[in-house]
Amino acid sequence: MAVLSPPPSPTRAPSRARPVPARPASAGGPHARRDRPPSGAARTPGTAPLPGGDGPRRPRRDVFVDAVRALATLSVLTVHWLMADATWDGEHLRIGNALAHGAGWTVTWALQVLALLFFAAGASAAYGLRSGPDGGRAPGLAGAGRVVARPSVLADLAAGARLAGRRVPRLLRPVGVFVGAWVVAIGVLLAAGLPGDAVRSLATLAPQLLWFLAVYLGLVVLTPLLRRALHAAGWWTVGALVAAPLAVEALRFGAGAERLALVDVVLVWAVPYAIGLLYADARSGTRVVRRGRVVPVAVLPRPLVLVGVALASAALAALLVAVGPYPVSLIGMPGDTMSNLGPPTAPVVLHAVALVALALAARGPLVRWADGRGRAVVAGLARRSMTVYLWHLTAVIVVVGTVLVALGQQLPPPGSADWWASRPVWFGAFALVLLGISRVVGRFEDARPARRAGAAGASGPAGR
Repeated sequence: MAVLSPPPSPTRAPSRARPVPARPASAGGPHARRDRPPSGAARTPGTAPLPGGDGPRRPRRDVFVDAVRALATLSVLTVHWLMADATWDGEHLRIGNALAHGAGWTVTWALQVLALLFFAAGASAAYGLRSGPDGGRAPGLAGAGRVVARPSVLADLAAGARLAGRRVPRLLRPVGVFVGAWVVAIGVLLAAGLPGDAVRSLATLAPQLLWFLAVYLGLVVLTPLLRRALHAAGWWTVGALVAAPLAVEALRFGAGAERLALVDVVLVWAVPYAIGLLYADARSGTRVVRRGRVVPVAVLPRPLVLVGVALASAALAALLVAVGPYPVSLIGMPGDTMSNLGPPTAPVVLHAVALVALALAARGPLVRWADGRGRAVVAGLARRSMTVYLWHLTAVIVVVGTVLVALGQQLPPPGSADWWASRPVWFGAFALVLLGISRVVGRFEDARPARRAGAAGASGPAGR
């Protein structure tokens, strides 16, 4: 299948695709072996290694991916800290959502950026594969010098399972410490006399964040399959991935297939994850063979095109909310008949496309910021993004619990002048507690197997 995108720039690759030359068996000379691709050269289904040094270049660390991950982590933290709302009468704990009041839902359209974490996860996965011993060959493909005529889905899934298995140990230490600490905290709270219902509410709040890691591992298992499809069809594959959850939504509401919507938990987040895979391979100069012609795996659209895609996707998402059965908030709110995140809906997948397109359009400014004023923020979150992600709600619980139970004070009404005026104070308290927690448990995020990290970094919830 031909590539959708225009031909690459002459400075990056030849201006037109060229057929794979047939090298005679008698070709020799002192430089003959240099013309042969390394054993780890990247290939795609039904292809042989590319001649003449057309294998992908080993990339340096992509600061853009680090910047996207850092800003997305801060956005998730911000929206969760803005949601903090609770009351305590000495017996009953009621946990609310401050963004459910007034126009608070508008914040979710700006700060619900989970798609960017999945994009960073996909890019990190692709870079990690390229820096591995296979040199970037999609897992499940045959070794150098062999042609894969009929790729096996089962082989790809098996390779993905092995890939996920290598990442699980890197998750176990920080996640295990988090779960263990909460088990101890529950026992302490019950022993201190806090009512069981209140403890149960707290115990179900913080661990909700673990769903991201479960979905991430599922996408890691699918990585070889996704990467093979992306190498075969490029942006057409992304289009098909966007269409898949939209079709599920049509069946969900048109045919009453409510349970079918559960597959959207994977299908929706596979879209930004796959774009991350394709982005990393495109930036690394991966070239593939399609219909006997050597072509780039994909060409990244120009910023103006990306802005147009973002605006169109956001407008379509807003239209679906206006005329469809979807709530206006992109996260679950008290009183809503359904949640746009559980499972993710059509507006969420379109919002995800808009977010990733905007991020790619702003790549230049983001890289300059990350290399300049934002360097400390990006570097700090690269080291501690897993800790920040896991523990930022715990920091809220500690601060709010201290105010409600220990000090006997109530929180200001959400959306009131006092509420807005006190946000800097509350955010400062949350940040101090989170910093203290990070100092104690952050070292468990550092404990990793002694192996070379991927080119885009492997830290944080989006890179593990």
